[in-house]
Amino acid sequence: MSTTEQETCPVSEALKILGGKWRLQIINEIGENTIRFGVLKRSIPAISEKMLIQELKALVAYEVVHRKAYNTIPPKVEYSITTFGKGIFPIIEQIKVFGDSRVAKMAGKKS
Repeated sequence: MSTTEQETCPVSEALKILGGKWRLQIINEIGENTIRFGVLKRSIPAISEKMLIQELKALVAYEVVHRKAYNTIPPKVEYSITTFGKGIFPIIEQIKVFGDSRVAKMAGKKS
């Protein structure tokens, strides 16, 4: 495969956007809602604030997430999924189905 083909590989492109430990979780938590940063942080307690900020910046740069900052004190920032980002929801649903089957399989082994 040539370098040009690798650069335009659809799977590689998708993984650039969705890869990593946190991005799908962030997208899933935002869902169809508009959510403030603090609420999002509390909904994923294992992520550090620095990592959440970094991942949100990347998702905004990839146009998956929309960031709206209000000029208020204290600062108010809201995040929502873009139209482009909503295309990820079916992928998340399939991951949930896969995860549910894994959980059921593991529960069966414990019996």
